[in-house]
Amino acid sequence: MDRYAVMGHPVSHSRSPQIHALFAKATGQEMVYERIGPEPDQFEAAVAKFRDEGGKGLNITLPFKERAFALADVQSVRAKAAGAANTLTFRDGRILADNTDGVGLVRDLVQNHCIQLKQKNVLLLGAGGAARGVIVPLLAERPTRLIIANRTPARAFAILEALITSGAVPQEYLQCCQVCGLDAIPGVHFDVVINATSSSLTGAVPEVPEAVFGPGTSAYDMVYGKGLTPFLRLAQARGATFLADGLGMLVEQAAESFYIWRHVFPPTGPVLQQLRTELE
Repeated sequence: MDRYAVMGHPVSHSRSPQIHALFAKATGQEMVYERIGPEPDQFEAAVAKFRDEGGKGLNITLPFKERAFALADVQSVRAKAAGAANTLTFRDGRILADNTDGVGLVRDLVQNHCIQLKQKNVLLLGAGGAARGVIVPLLAERPTRLIIANRTPARAFAILEALITSGAVPQEYLQCCQVCGLDAIPGVHFDVVINATSSSLTGAVPEVPEAVFGPGTSAYDMVYGKGLTPFLRLAQARGATFLADGLGMLVEQAAESFYIWRHVFPPTGPVLQQLRTELE
């Protein structure tokens, strides 16, 4: 059977094998999917070994996404815009790189939660790999304004500069995009606030003006777990109308990878419901 895997360090916590097994069952695909956790200095060798043994594709998670991008012979527009890859495909002797994080986020927001981004004011917190992977798909939804805010403003400015010079993004998309430090976020109401920082993993919350939340605000945390994350608890306390974590993004980005590999799009609703039940 065709062989796939998720590669990261650590990777023992990954739900990808369960998700892809459910996708394969639902679509009648014969494939196996496993976890591979190379030491940080062995990533490139582990990819080569997997490919040489007949592996068809890899999902890439922390801390290897940028190195996966650099390994590829061909990089999609989405991967180029992100400067990172979470999906590798081995075909005709070449490594093809893509990034499905952004489309996973947008599908979860727009399709699963019916949160419209067009002509909305959107605040994206963070300027690390998680943020870089989703900026272009967010811009493609044509918000009125997208502000990227980061504790270190220089990192946010570097992302915007890279997008401007990459040629991977239509310039009209970038006209609504602004960057700033967390301490310079405008103290005004936003329609959608997305936390792409890792703060919820440590029990912390980004320091943002209280006014960014309020009635009509949809708050989204890319981190997920049992119950509300610290960021979502903060948003709730400040009056946000809608709260969602990143479990749906996890499933939707996996579905996009599955489609790239198998050319069939799996049903995501039942998988998301099963994972949610298991978390609770």
